Amino acid sequence: MPEKLNDYAVGETSGRGRKFAERPHKYRSDFERDRDRIVHCSAFRRLEGKTQVFTPGLDDSYRTRLTHSIEVAQIGRTIAKALRLNENLTEAICLAHDLGHPPFGHAGENVLDELMAEMGGFEHNRQTLRIVELLEHPYPDFAGLNLAYETRLGLAKHITRYDRPTSSDFGELNCSLEGQIADTADRIAYDCHDLEDGMRAGLIDRQMLEAIELFTDVQKQINAEAITDPAVRRTRTAKAAIDKLVSDCIAASTEAIAAAKITSVEDVYATKTNHIVLSDSSQRQLAQLEEFLLASFYKHESLMRTADKVRKWLRSLFDKLCRNPGLMPPSFQKLLETNHPQRTVCDYIAGMTDQFCLKMLAPLE
Repeated sequence: MPEKLNDYAVGETSGRGRKFAERPHKYRSDFERDRDRIVHCSAFRRLEGKTQVFTPGLDDSYRTRLTHSIEVAQIGRTIAKALRLNENLTEAICLAHDLGHPPFGHAGENVLDELMAEMGGFEHNRQTLRIVELLEHPYPDFAGLNLAYETRLGLAKHITRYDRPTSSDFGELNCSLEGQIADTADRIAYDCHDLEDGMRAGLIDRQMLEAIELFTDVQKQINAEAITDPAVRRTRTAKAAIDKLVSDCIAASTEAIAAAKITSVEDVYATKTNHIVLSDSSQRQLAQLEEFLLASFYKHESLMRTADKVRKWLRSLFDKLCRNPGLMPPSFQKLLETNHPQRTVCDYIAGMTDQFCLKMLAPLE
């Protein structure tokens, strides 16, 4: 039998429901259904072809947005289970958190934000909500996936170093603890896995990491000097770092929840302070790794050259689709009836995989 959830967890039957009423399912809870709707939607499938750091197709071993989202969900479920929180809600938020990412990663997002500056910009968390509330349309009677309120709240308030939500449609000061888990799981996943992928690509080497405390700690833990296979050493390094941070998160969050005297979901919603946290030492170590990755990996000359190309590609495609919206498929033609043409073009481009975007651009040049 599964353990009883804590009183401050979101219950499987105590949520605020859906915008459009639906009959309960015979053997799946609302949050299990949310998870399944996300996994089966087209936006989730397209994450396979979207950049995490490296463009998909360069090497099958690098992360994509899809594999990253799955890894975040695995980390999230582990934390939720240990804290006796709702694993199904946590998994749903984790799996959906990057649905709004456009092609070519953060470089693509920056370009779309510039292009849409006069119309409120572009931000991938806000786009995620737009996808699950409007752009996906598997049901005949309404647009969107009709996800439960708590799932959408977690997506709306997803915050990390690279996620700054701007939605004001939700009155709560914070999301549930399950949503906060998604924030931390996302951060742990991309830091540790980007480190592994950077080493695999040869853009980061062990000598560059000698001053990074988290790296040196886990190297000692796994006795890295005794591991002669570089691929095995990289993998064990990333796995050990994840295990260290997840264990720390569980312990630190347990203390934070108790110290804040959290007894209900309403207590969680009523404070901006997150209670899914890392200890001060792990927070410092992870921040140090993030500063290193930003300076030595994400801003590596080879990746910056790609970013320059992305700016040209997306600007060209955006301009030509705005001038000829008939190139978009029927579902987006219909959106033009109620949405601004530029926002509709932005929606269309944001949903593209990297390769489809390039394919779409080719005949227009």
